[in-house]
This record gives sequence, structure tokens and C-alpha cells, in this order.
Amino acid sequence: MLRKTSFALIGVLIAASYAVPYLVLHSVSAWYGSFLFWTIVGVFTIVLNVMATANLKDASK
Repeated sequence: MLRKTSFALIGVLIAASYAVPYLVLHSVSAWYGSFLFWTIVGVFTIVLNVMATANLKDASK
């Protein structure tokens, strides 16, 4: 359940990575508006990937 939720949230973050900078932050002329957003999204994506793959077992053993 947590794994599916994590992957679903990653999909939402990917969609937000396209939508927010071009739709919400389009009036911000400074580059750091989008950069800060994408940095935060990147950190959340790493955390969600760790949560999604935490219970995977090594198949080579």
C-alpha cells in the first residue's frame, strides 16, 4: 500500500514539476523561483523513492 502511494505521489510531483513553474511561477522573473521549487520537488522525490523501495529484497540471493 505504501509503495503504490509513493509511486502515485511521485507521479503527482512529476506533473507538478511541469505545471507549477510554467503556470504558477510564470510571472516570477527571477530564476530562483523555479529553482527552489525544483529543489524541493527533488528532495521529496528522493524521500518517496526511498520509501517505495525500502522493503524490496535482493533477488540475486
